[in-house]
Formats: sequence, structure tokens, C-alpha cells
Amino acid sequence: MSQQPAQINTRELRDAFGAFMTGVTIVTTTRDDGQPLGFTANSFSSVSLDPALLLVSIAKTSGNYQTFSTTGHFAINILAEGQKDLSNTFARPSEDRFANVDWQISANRNPLLGDVSAWFDCTTHAVIDAGDHALIIGKVEAFHSAGYAGLGYYRGGYFTPAKVSAEVIAGPKVIVSAIIARDDKVLLTRTADNKWSLPSKQIGTEGADKALADLFAKYQPDASASFIYSVYNNTETSYQYISFLCSAPDEAAILGEFVNLDDIEPAQFQDSALASMLERYRKESQLKSYGMYYGDHSSGTVRPLLS
Repeated sequence: MSQQPAQINTRELRDAFGAFMTGVTIVTTTRDDGQPLGFTANSFSSVSLDPALLLVSIAKTSGNYQTFSTTGHFAINILAEGQKDLSNTFARPSEDRFANVDWQISANRNPLLGDVSAWFDCTTHAVIDAGDHALIIGKVEAFHSAGYAGLGYYRGGYFTPAKVSAEVIAGPKVIVSAIIARDDKVLLTRTADNKWSLPSKQIGTEGADKALADLFAKYQPDASASFIYSVYNNTETSYQYISFLCSAPDEAAILGEFVNLDDIEPAQFQDSALASMLERYRKESQLKSYGMYYGDHSSGTVRPLLS
């Protein structure tokens, strides 16, 4: 006697899929008459480096399906952490989602949105049937990464990894520092005795989120935090030091200067703990694989993070 296939509760399945944390993108194209179209999607993935391919999934019931599956070109816009409202605009029904949006047309006739974390300008490589969805595979013709931290999505809500961490950190003996990186350089400042240091601030009850915002405003207003890179206690002073790995869209700084870490000797840093942390960062940034340090100012462990 044959067994009946198990019935899957689609609502529960959707919730289970939602346990996977993703980024948020807006997929865009234009119709033949030049009208821009776009929708919010978190079903985006890289596919191949050579050739450069990516994919996005679209429901066949979507009003955008016919156009995106046949137009022959589209763009992926990866949203920055402050673009939640933009995500909502393109996720809801609207006669003109582009009405109050900063965008420009690409060489492949795709709308590229302003101030996004990254964009990929694509021609359509293939459209693959996948049940009630279709997978649209794009060949990357051009791309740009601005260096902004991305907007995350998890179980139906938005998040940014750095903000979630920062909001729970507060205390009178906590010092927050920002490793603001751009390409192979890090934004450093000089101490009174002419040593290199990081932009830092002692925090209180307002928490690390406010301290980071103050540091960015003082040193590099367009910087954004990605994740906590190091947490250690100084057992001699009882201070806790928390360093956030941050990114910047360019090397323009109000205070301090972007310096290549290869050009600095360990003795030139403010202390040995900072020298050790930035030496680790220098090596990890070359591999594009990062870890988070936990311990004290002399010893600890590094826990791997996703690269």
C-alpha cells in the first residue's frame, strides 16, 4: 500500500525559512517604455565569481513576474542599515514607488538607488522554473560597493548586527572604540604623547549606540558599524573595552587620518593591547575572514565570525 506524502503547513514552513537571517535588497528594472519597476526581496544570493553570476527568487503570482522574467536585465540594490523606510516603500502596493526616491539609470537600463550598501547591474543569464517561484539568474555587468553596513531581516523584522549588540551595552566603566576601515587603511588618531590610537569614548547609561553615533559625528559622519570585533577587560583598571568594526565610503575624515597598518610598528600604538588587536585585524582583512576577541588585555580567545 503506497503512503500518502506528508502535508506541509506552508505558514509554518515560511516561519522556519524566516529563521535564516538575510540581507534586504530592492530588485529593479525598466519596462520597454522606460517606466522603472522594483520590489523588495531577501531571496538574493551570489552564485559564481567566474562568470560573475547572482540570483533572486520571484513569486509567479507577483505583478512584477512577467516583466522581470522577460525584460532581459535587472539590478540588485543591497540596502544600507538606515534604509528600512525604502524597503517598506518597495514592499507595499504603490502607483509609483520611485516618486520620492533618489535613483539613476544604469548602462543596462536598470534603476540604481542612492546611498545603498552595494549595487549590481545585470543582464539576465537564465530564468529557472522553481515551483511557485522562478529563479532569475543575472550576469553581473557592473557593480559598486559603498562600504555601508547592510540592513538585515530576521523572523519578519529588520535588524543590524552592530545596533542589536550596541543597544545592550552600557555602564560607567566601558570604553567604546571604532575601527573605521576603508580598503587597506584604518582611521587613527594621535594621543598627547604622539602614539597612534583609535577613535574612542567612555560611555554611561546612554549605551554604546549613542557613543558610536558621537564618534562617527566627530571623526567620519558617513561611517557605519558592522559588528563587535573585540571585547576585553583590563584587569588592572577594571575598564571594559569594546571595539566595533566599522566601514566608511571614502577616506575623508573630520579628525584623524586613514593609515595603512603595514606602515606602523607595534611600539607606535597607544598600548600593546591595541597593537595586538590591529595586527589581528590587518591579517584577517587580507583573508576577508574575521573573528571576535573575548578576554582581558593580555590573553583571550578569538571566535570565528562569518566572512
